[in-house]
Amino acid sequence: MAFGMSKVQPLAIADKVRFAELDRLNHVNNKAYMTWFETLRVIYFDLFCAPHYPAGAQQPRGVVRSGQIHFLHEMLMGEDYVATAGISAFRNTSYTIHQEIWVGAQLRATFDCVFVSLRPDGSGQRYPLPDSLKAHFRGADGAIDEVKA
Repeated sequence: MAFGMSKVQPLAIADKVRFAELDRLNHVNNKAYMTWFETLRVIYFDLFCAPHYPAGAQQPRGVVRSGQIHFLHEMLMGEDYVATAGISAFRNTSYTIHQEIWVGAQLRATFDCVFVSLRPDGSGQRYPLPDSLKAHFRGADGAIDEVKA
């Protein structure tokens, strides 16, 4: 597999660790990982989710309800890395996105979060995922429908 990843990923972006992302010990700061994951999550939504909502309509508001990050190995200045994202499971108004950071053939960090879709009016009411988006999650990402499971 490319970049040492164990399987093909729905979305992968390559980048390099920058000086501004380091902490006092010259390791990548934990905040940098979260920034990388957030950036990729936004790109994933724009590329794969947004087209499934009505044209001209406001996009749903998305919030991370919960998340779990695992730091597996340190990262250092100048390392080339690949950040990946894919949907692992979904329900009627939310989905779980699995993200990874790879350096060469070594998995450095993972992040799994539950992303909830809310109505764009700020009411806090949940916004159902379109059926076509659920079909995309199943087909392109191999995601599990937790409502039917």
